[in-house]
Amino acid sequence: LLLATNHQATGAVVASELRCQCLKTLPRVDFKNIQSLSVTPPGPHCAQTEVIATLKGGQKVCLDPEAPLVQKIIQKILNKGKAN
Repeated sequence: LLLATNHQATGAVVASELRCQCLKTLPRVDFKNIQSLSVTPPGPHCAQTEVIATLKGGQKVCLDPEAPLVQKIIQKILNKGKAN
């Protein structure tokens, strides 16, 4: 059985529904480079919160949900959504 994976050096995202998608996380990314952000809460598939950013170039990276800069990015996006 083969699993399709996306091999990226840092902040790698693995394509699988039954386990954590983030093997490694980044503590920061430039907010201007983020196209979209996905936050997955803990569940039966994974015991930790996962934050996956899709960058403008199409690359997906996992961010550390505990990192202060990542929390600021999430708050900024949430506040932007409330303003609209």
